[in-house]
Amino acid sequence: MDLAEESDLARAVQAQARGALAEADVAVLVVDARAGVRPGDTELAAELRGSEVPVLVAANKVDGAAQEALAAEFWSLGLGEPVPVSAAHGRGTGELLDRVAERLSDAEAPDEQATRLAVIGRPNVGKSSLVNKLLGEERVIVSELAGTTRDAIDTRIEFEGRPVALVDTAGLRRRTKVAGTVDYYAQLRSERAAERAAVAIVLCDATEGVTSEDLRIAELAMQKKCATVVALNKWDIAGGDLEDAKARVSKKLRQRPRVMAVSATNGRGLVKLVAEALDVADRSASRIPTTELNRFLSDLQATREPPAKRGRRLKLYYMTQFEESPPRFAVQINDRSLVTRDYAYFLENRLRERYGLSGVPLVIDLKGRRQ
Repeated sequence: MDLAEESDLARAVQAQARGALAEADVAVLVVDARAGVRPGDTELAAELRGSEVPVLVAANKVDGAAQEALAAEFWSLGLGEPVPVSAAHGRGTGELLDRVAERLSDAEAPDEQATRLAVIGRPNVGKSSLVNKLLGEERVIVSELAGTTRDAIDTRIEFEGRPVALVDTAGLRRRTKVAGTVDYYAQLRSERAAERAAVAIVLCDATEGVTSEDLRIAELAMQKKCATVVALNKWDIAGGDLEDAKARVSKKLRQRPRVMAVSATNGRGLVKLVAEALDVADRSASRIPTTELNRFLSDLQATREPPAKRGRRLKLYYMTQFEESPPRFAVQINDRSLVTRDYAYFLENRLRERYGLSGVPLVIDLKGRRQ
């Protein structure tokens, strides 16, 4: 945060920092102990002194005991005793956390039961605009400059009485294209956000259709065991053939996620999008009774006879679910060597169709009997 900078992006950063400060229970002003008090520190300290939020000063880059005296200079900021810390080596962080915890004694604990929805996609497809539209405020920075979002930003909302954590993420590219740059670390944070989310909303640019990069990102979400919904943003200016996009996604993506047309500009389809994402999260967390799964297994084999090799036919005896989020199933069979790729996909696809598991990653373990 640079109060002297007057560019549009800098002003947006300042607005976001002030918004975060207004919602915070404690503020930590991080300063460079080696550089000493600089004009920017003084300006920020003056602004913080005018807020109602308790403020702590963390004098960073104090890597050894001999440098601790450097922190004393920051008493001049008028924010109390500075805490000498080293982010690189972890020195002093325990004391800093203790001081933060003291001031958080009356703070309300966040709701850990909130369903996490991560908005992921290529750069500049409108992820931050979509999050802002859902929130009804400019909570995350929107810029025509690609790569504005560097961190995965969590914002909690309530949707029809249900707590939801919306996560805006940095645009995803191929790792080989961002290796050695700051975008590489933004990419890692986006991937971790998908890994921690219940559902990934894969946002695409409707003016370009569903591209191979969009499909790759959806596959990444599946690899992270995250359920998915595909949303075509900018539909208000693009139009196009939604059925064609659905057919492409169904053909290319194993999870068969639902494809929806939305607009972050006028809000079209956003309520339905969140409702669908929460429904997918619930389906991913559900458990199917064993009796029902065994009935499904019997119907499956009656519909299409299992394959045979060298005179021996594959037999599916028993099926049960033993994990949720994502659902994981075990199928007892006579011999794993008789399973063909085609029949395994047939089993998975029929399971999705029967129990409404579109967009949900499924793990199916085929266990052969011991000979």
